[in-house]
Amino acid sequence: MYEDEFELTFDAPEEEPVYEPEKASAAPAPVPETTPAEIVPDEPTRVLEPRSAAPAEPAEPQPQSAAVPANGRTVLISGGDRGIGAAAARAFYAAGYRVAVLYHSNAEAAAALEAELPGITAVQCDVASRASCELAFRAAEQALGRVDVLVSNAGIAQQKLFTDITPEEWQHMLDVNLTGAFHLCQLALPGMIRRKAGRILTVSSMWGQTGGSCEVHYSAAKAGLIGLTKALAKEEGPSGITVNCVAPGVIETDMMAAFTAEDKAALAEETPVGRLGTADEVAKLLVFLAGEDAGYITGQVFGVNGGLVI
Repeated sequence: MYEDEFELTFDAPEEEPVYEPEKASAAPAPVPETTPAEIVPDEPTRVLEPRSAAPAEPAEPQPQSAAVPANGRTVLISGGDRGIGAAAARAFYAAGYRVAVLYHSNAEAAAALEAELPGITAVQCDVASRASCELAFRAAEQALGRVDVLVSNAGIAQQKLFTDITPEEWQHMLDVNLTGAFHLCQLALPGMIRRKAGRILTVSSMWGQTGGSCEVHYSAAKAGLIGLTKALAKEEGPSGITVNCVAPGVIETDMMAAFTAEDKAALAEETPVGRLGTADEVAKLLVFLAGEDAGYITGQVFGVNGGLVI
């Protein structure tokens, strides 16, 4: 149950946090009812044993490979085994960060990412569970030595009429998409506050800004992430910690494989820049916001949507 869906002018399959524009027509096409079992992870959140225990903070950075010079900084990315999360892992790795990712159930994808990026740590985690988050965060922190940057990216999505959403589906959507970020932020902040430095980045959605028909629970949770971001930025600014949010629009990922060329063309036509976005474009923005050059930016929401939301 871990991946986003799109608001389209036609029926859309389960997707990761990749979003599509709402219909231009007045009457939206009927959306097939989705059962809880069909809810899938948008940015799946895995616990792998860390490769080796790093000393308590401050830890000496270990080079990840001869080709990637370490910059001495670390990042923890939830939902890091595919989609935007995996793209972020690659981008931070290329920038010299020591990387740990959390994944929910896709152990194969997480293992493939570990093989692709030697030295990273993949940890299984159900972000909806506080106990799971505590265990996973400790494992990641032990492997990294400390967490300088937190990217809260894990989430799920479900396309369903509001009147058909069950209380259990509503609660689970909030538990994963909003409370999961609460858990990870609370776990990451004590170390950041002690060091008087840190970056927290949340991944919301354009539907968190505008609301999406047939995705009321998803939109509500993603809007909650925006509120969390802004309030936490005010609270933690005096401690040298910035908190920002990225709200993607229609992003081309492997989760769009089920869409026809015609479907994708229609989406691109509705986008002012005339194309879909890429996970790499979102990842590059995350890396920038985590860097020293973004130290005067906090409490902001950055749309990566090709002009769909202005």
